[in-house]
Amino acid sequence: MKILITGNLGYVGSELVKTIRRTYPSATIIGYDSGFFAKQLTNVFYSPDIYIDKQIYGDVRDFPKELLEDVDTVVQLAAVSNDPIGNKFEKATFEINHEAVVDIAGKAKAMGVKNLVFASSCSVYGFAEEDARIESSSLNPLTAYAKSKVASENDLKLLADDNFKITCLRFATACGMSDRLRLDLVLNDFVAGAMSSDEITILSDGTPWRPLINVRDMGRAIIWAHERKPESDGNFLITNTGSNIWNYQIKELAYAIKELLPEVKVSINKDAQPDKRSYKVSFDLFKRLAPDYQPQYSLEDTIKDLVDGLTQINFKDKNFRQSRLMRLVVVNELLSNGIFDDSLRLVK
Repeated sequence: MKILITGNLGYVGSELVKTIRRTYPSATIIGYDSGFFAKQLTNVFYSPDIYIDKQIYGDVRDFPKELLEDVDTVVQLAAVSNDPIGNKFEKATFEINHEAVVDIAGKAKAMGVKNLVFASSCSVYGFAEEDARIESSSLNPLTAYAKSKVASENDLKLLADDNFKITCLRFATACGMSDRLRLDLVLNDFVAGAMSSDEITILSDGTPWRPLINVRDMGRAIIWAHERKPESDGNFLITNTGSNIWNYQIKELAYAIKELLPEVKVSINKDAQPDKRSYKVSFDLFKRLAPDYQPQYSLEDTIKDLVDGLTQINFKDKNFRQSRLMRLVVVNELLSNGIFDDSLRLVK
């Protein structure tokens, strides 16, 4: 078995490769990544990349089809996955998150790859005051990132057939400890604030809804997508990926952290304008299709893992939002040092 992962050196990919290796010890795993965040390792005694059989550095916009020879499954994680970066580099976001995704999928199909797993996002729902969103609900993408995911889903659907199975996993918002930790995710940000300054500051009124999923449970879902049978679920499938019990209001996340760290003060901006990114999501379809691959981590487990992981690296940085644990900071440093240009391409 041969599995190729784009974006394997990121927050999700660093955990995914371990899950794949544990699940399929004899599999050949190929990583393809630009290396933007390869150095941003946290709380590790060895590189998580030892689980990769072959690492290729490159831009997904220039993906060589030869890498797909004898590949069974392609997992597409590579993306500009941060809203501030997406807003600042909108053209590059669509090139990487949409055009390159479809290009690689087309090359994979032509090379005889049988399966493609695409990491989509529940952010495609945008703002929804009504009931929890299901896969057939209307979409309201509000950011370049979310719009690029919708465009990719639409074009990937045209490529699926009896010989090429495509699964689009609309993931809930990622959270939890990773070997390449990001703190620009809502729960991770709150835990970091609690540990560095004994305070969680909520810029909104705390009422917006978010579905969340532990980054390690994302790997389990990708394994299921690789293994699923098209005769029962179809050649092309979109499914919300997470758990119904992980739909939380932002303020609930803050107070869950306070339960574990009682000294923490929670500050809510009650006068804030309504946050347009608010949606609850139904994960009933994923539960029905993948009963043996449901999320295993609870909110309490995830918070504890973050606290333990940050404690082990003596995390006390009150200015962490200006640190390299924030994706936009890393990108700006790469740009200012002339490593990448304004199109997010390597300067050669």
